[in-house]
Amino acid sequence: MTEHQPTVTLASLTSILERAGREIILPAYHSSIQTLKKADGSIVTETDLACQRFIEDELIKLDSSIAFLGEEMSEAEQLECLRSSQGRYWCLDPLDGTTNFVASFPGFAISLALIESGVPKLACIYDPVREEMFSAARHLGASLNGQTMQCSSQNNLSEAVGYIDFKRLDRNTAIPLACDRIYRSQRNIGSCALEWAWLAAGRGHLIIHGGEKIWDFAAGSLIVQEAGGIAGDFQGGSLFPCQKLSSPILAACNSEIQAKIQPKLNAIKL
Repeated sequence: MTEHQPTVTLASLTSILERAGREIILPAYHSSIQTLKKADGSIVTETDLACQRFIEDELIKLDSSIAFLGEEMSEAEQLECLRSSQGRYWCLDPLDGTTNFVASFPGFAISLALIESGVPKLACIYDPVREEMFSAARHLGASLNGQTMQCSSQNNLSEAVGYIDFKRLDRNTAIPLACDRIYRSQRNIGSCALEWAWLAAGRGHLIIHGGEKIWDFAAGSLIVQEAGGIAGDFQGGSLFPCQKLSSPILAACNSEIQAKIQPKLNAIKL
């Protein structure tokens, strides 16, 4: 099958995300926010829904032939998109870090990727609080607010800072990671998108997560790879092409850190 050439540019995507952050997310931040609980126990707000509606409408204007997969769709709709899109679709998390947003904790972002031929080709993660736009195009590198960025060159695991979500790891994996002196320090900021973006920007050295959704890692994985990092599952396998909604995540600033942390992980199949 002939690869379809993108009809959109990073500039057009970053403009949409910046508008969504400025016009929808920030005006609602620190306000009285009503939440609803979804079937999986996570929460959603009207801001999540409004942001997804706005971005989907703007993407349709760019190219109505590209399918759409958003976090705030039903699981049946999401799976149908994966099955029927022929590898060409938008993958959006309209507000990653909703719990932080509701708690007035400034750790949330919008994450958007264009998937073509089964792999991410364009990616943007926007932090509206800090006005930071992380973006990448396959084989063209990654940038932060237009400036080229690279993952850290740190290759000593004992000096590494890891973004680790213990809650989604089995006990046999989580306890050694939490109790043994494997790395220097651990963080979990409650936004997968920001953890990917910050790894790409050299603000950390690895990510371990027991099960991220495709909208959590679609944009971030490309940005990290284009910044020189490694993105995969616990066995070192590729995250794309992707036919399921969730995957365990092991990402690192370089192959040395990946090789040192990977033996510590048990196999988790989602």
